[in-house]
Amino acid sequence: MAMPTLSGMTWDHPRGYRCLEAASDMYASQAGITINWSRRSLQAFADAPIGELAKTHDLIILDHPHVGLIAESNCLSPLPMPADGVAGSLGGSLESYIWLDRLWAYPVDAACQVAVRRGDLNAAVPADWEAILDAGLGDFNIVTPLLPVDAVDMMMTLVAGRGEERLPVSADSLVSQENGTLALKILKALFRLGPAEAVHWNPITVLEAMATTDDFAYSPCLFSYINYARPGFRPHQLDYMDLPTFRGSTRRRGILGGAGIGVSAMSSHPREAMDFARWVASEPVQSGVYLANEGQPAHRLTWTRNQENPCYAGFLKGSRATMDHAWTRPRDAWFLGFIDEACSVFPDFFLRDLPEEAFLDTLNALYRHHAERGDSQ
Repeated sequence: MAMPTLSGMTWDHPRGYRCLEAASDMYASQAGITINWSRRSLQAFADAPIGELAKTHDLIILDHPHVGLIAESNCLSPLPMPADGVAGSLGGSLESYIWLDRLWAYPVDAACQVAVRRGDLNAAVPADWEAILDAGLGDFNIVTPLLPVDAVDMMMTLVAGRGEERLPVSADSLVSQENGTLALKILKALFRLGPAEAVHWNPITVLEAMATTDDFAYSPCLFSYINYARPGFRPHQLDYMDLPTFRGSTRRRGILGGAGIGVSAMSSHPREAMDFARWVASEPVQSGVYLANEGQPAHRLTWTRNQENPCYAGFLKGSRATMDHAWTRPRDAWFLGFIDEACSVFPDFFLRDLPEEAFLDTLNALYRHHAERGDSQ
């Protein structure tokens, strides 16, 4: 009997497709099952409705904030827990795909917002977030990705770093007035310290600029990409670091990113798709073919066993403490709709220099609108 061919959807960055394509080639040689991977942009990775992708693909690489909508629509199949359970989970990666007591994806990629620097430029880095508020234009050679979705995420990273980890904080407010205003002041300071174009830059744009030019030496908060810490990936190697803290605190709570692999509830070959998903998320595969082919592993043992390897130490070791304490954003069905609207208004906060207090009122009003609707619209 002929073995099935599966269809997968991932995202269009070497970290998102080379590892899966290489792992799929190995799997085909072992199990006789072919998997053809399509790619979507990073923005589509965050925005594309999983239910639509599930109609045409057996396997889907997804972002954990989608799980509330996934559970509501049942467009993916619930998965059995992996054999090593939460013991293999890093920074709550596995737990982030659990919703309504069901697991909707296996983590294959772990990330959170961390700091990064060009060690060879020997530039000063801020001692804490307050140092950024006090900084002048010549104090730090700094750049921050302030594309709206990254700015919203960084705002939540900052309030979580102040101890405000259970969002929303109330029925009326996503974040408190005190912590929200402080986070927005820091974001505004970072905008003033960097290039104005950064309001259009995502983490990849910033990392490319840091790794290919000498224009910037430090970025205090962005989603990490293992590729840029590898020798030879770009002209200049980057070193990841733990996030800054607030003065007098040791709390670092970078917002969790990464990716999981889910199985379509409409797949004609659910068993075969689940078998591959379980296999590619396992420690031997994560530590082997996945890591060796630009993958950013999600398994805790892979990070621990490879943190002294010079090919990966600049990533796996430098920001490990932040990764271990990553913070999971809301995953309720209303959250993605709120994010879309928040992103539509965020550029004006920087470009029109809107007051922090008034802008926070706008964000909290958008939160109330979507929370009351209870959906993503």
